[in-house]
Amino acid sequence: MNKFFKFSALFYLLLIMPSLYAFDHQHLQWDLILQQNVHLTSNGHASRVDYANIRSNLAPFELYLELLTSVSKKEFNQWSQDEQKAFLINAYNAFTIELILRHYPDIDSIKDIGSFFSNPWKKKFFSLLGKKRSLDELEHHILRKQGVYNDPFIHVALICASIGCPALKNEAYTAEKIERQLADSMRRFLSDKERNRYDNESKSLEVSKIFDWYEDDFKKGHRGIFSLNDLFSLYDKELADDKDGQTRIRSKTININYLDYDWHLNDWH
Repeated sequence: MNKFFKFSALFYLLLIMPSLYAFDHQHLQWDLILQQNVHLTSNGHASRVDYANIRSNLAPFELYLELLTSVSKKEFNQWSQDEQKAFLINAYNAFTIELILRHYPDIDSIKDIGSFFSNPWKKKFFSLLGKKRSLDELEHHILRKQGVYNDPFIHVALICASIGCPALKNEAYTAEKIERQLADSMRRFLSDKERNRYDNESKSLEVSKIFDWYEDDFKKGHRGIFSLNDLFSLYDKELADDKDGQTRIRSKTININYLDYDWHLNDWH
């Protein structure tokens, strides 16, 4: 083990000492892992993950997973809504990476995991809030549960370990910053012309399938958004480079088409 990783291991030990008494809502362990292993691409609008490096230095990552698992439902229920939301988003992303690492490097896509009868999102492979859970349950039954968080911007924060999905941030989500972080993630995602763009020829928007899959979540009035056109009108300059395109997007009547989703692994190597 080289000097850098000896220092990192010591640093992690120092970080977790307070967590023996209370959960660290700054998610410092996770934040450092992300800083070291998430590489921004496409002018900061996308990212790749160094799975090989995380896999070769598993102790800090496994420690963070253990800290997530150690939180009881009773403790969780005492937190603020923003603390809960940051915790759940970070947990979803960390456990997604764990799922990839269980099969890495012998996969080209997260969809290679599982079988015809069981997709990777339905596998119950981790414990959270006192119960064995799947990624689907964490997303659809907790984060998307009607009347709880009602925040469609989670869809640009949760990762699927694929090139087509929104960028994994190189920092942890925290309660103090989560609204700004989610808005920034949406801005970055809609700025990436590979996945979201205005098409001058057809005079229409070409956007990620994520907005097709979760369109109903964008109709509930969060941030004053009641439709996809409401959402896209807020990001006209990110989606279109020319004034005519921006004006059409702001009109909220523009046609929307959905691009094919790239399920290839978002591996740094």
